[in-house]
Amino acid sequence: MIVSLITLTVSFMVTYFITPGFINFFRSIGVVTSDVHKKNKSLIASSGGISVMSGVLMGLFVYIALETFVYHDSANMIELFSAITSILIITMAGFFDDLNSKPRTYEGFSYKKGLKQWQKPLFTLPAVIPLMVINAGTTTMSIPLIGIVNLGLLYPLLVVPVAIVGCANMVNLLGGFNGAESGMGIIYTFSLGLYALYLGQSIPAIILLSTTVALLAFLYYNFVPAKILPGDSLTYALGGIVAVCTILANMEKFALVTMTLFIIEWILKLRSLKDLGYFAVSLGKLGANGVVRNKYDKVYSLTHFVMGRKGATEKGIVMRLTGLQLIMSIIPWVLFVLI
Repeated sequence: MIVSLITLTVSFMVTYFITPGFINFFRSIGVVTSDVHKKNKSLIASSGGISVMSGVLMGLFVYIALETFVYHDSANMIELFSAITSILIITMAGFFDDLNSKPRTYEGFSYKKGLKQWQKPLFTLPAVIPLMVINAGTTTMSIPLIGIVNLGLLYPLLVVPVAIVGCANMVNLLGGFNGAESGMGIIYTFSLGLYALYLGQSIPAIILLSTTVALLAFLYYNFVPAKILPGDSLTYALGGIVAVCTILANMEKFALVTMTLFIIEWILKLRSLKDLGYFAVSLGKLGANGVVRNKYDKVYSLTHFVMGRKGATEKGIVMRLTGLQLIMSIIPWVLFVLI
């Protein structure tokens, strides 16, 4: 318990104190983007995932040091180092996407857009290797309408890659509003972390809860009006963390329900591709009094759904998305724990 508390404290404090430095650094090297839902459309620092992951990793390194040198317990360290390696690869893929961003025009103002949608899975694919080589997870799964199935080699060769690449890219689809990615992330990482603890899975639990407290620290700078945006480095990392910890803790069904909003977002984006010929953006059109409205005739994102017909303020949109995520994080507790 003491080791966990120290770990979480370090993750929070490092993220809180290091983020202002990253804000200034990213501004100085031009890693900035337009805050599109503000009247002045000011350029602010992006790629906040680097500061969050700095906090998470520092906390985990402290955890490893305390477990190894104080308690002389190195059990499960291979799993932890494999998880860290996988998460780092995904984060770097997202950071590369942020660095590769090119200017685009939307509703008369500029912003940046990085890799194409089909390229993103390719850049996150190497992240599956660390978990594949240690044969992480359990090959036996309970599949609805079929029952218990032993997937054997199909699990590390198929399920693990699909889970990591799919989750990282799905989380990357939903966002675009100050505090949305970090606010929702706080809720689902906390819920998944508690469930991992409930299952007695200490390694995925400490990774998820370290992420929760790091996001809490980051939210101070990311909430409306944001001083820094998460960028793909954070959304990729969050998706990777969820997938990696889900595999290590063997909590696929719980995680699937928890992350339902992102599955819905993926379906809506596919709908936009069918209707429009391209992936619709989650962003809205800023109107009078700070009200953001859907620029499309149909709903092509959950952000469009929570805007409603009359639109909503950016803060209102973020709170509604966070509320939906809270509901989806409670449902699996009812389904798999209380019932």
